[in-house]
Amino acid sequence: MQNVKTGFNSIVKYLSTKKEVGRRSIGLLVDGPNVLRKEFDINLEEIRDVLKEYGNVKIGRVFLNQYASNKLVEAVENNGFEPVICSSDVDVRLAVEGMDLVHNPNIDTLALVTRDADFKPLLNKANEHGKETIIFGVEPGFSTALRNSSDYVIILNTGEVSIPEEEMS
Repeated sequence: MQNVKTGFNSIVKYLSTKKEVGRRSIGLLVDGPNVLRKEFDINLEEIRDVLKEYGNVKIGRVFLNQYASNKLVEAVENNGFEPVICSSDVDVRLAVEGMDLVHNPNIDTLALVTRDADFKPLLNKANEHGKETIIFGVEPGFSTALRNSSDYVIILNTGEVSIPEEEMS
């Protein structure tokens, strides 16, 4: 059973305690078509700020389909992320880039922003290769399989974070 804390302040406070262990090198991948929707009101700046408390975001990519507006692409760039425009399936491209991060010795932590259970195998491979994993998800539709495959789970539109029990002591 995992303990749950709520609110971005508690998340930031908790992750800032991880600084003592050492700064992590983070690879962040965002599933744009799945989470960057008006109904979810996701703020990329908040995600980046939460991760900055935990480590250094070395790679930050937001995957978008070919129908993404110029305004969205500009917003992604203004938030310090690299937009990746996909002419085919966004999930496939994100998974391939994710596997590159799993095998990148300069990345300690893989962070994903998605609701999609299709990325469970990617999380499993990351864990298998000793990478820490963080999932930022949104409700409704956030995959239970993703929740159970990641070291840290942050639900953005509720401000909840799940923390492994061994870290609560």
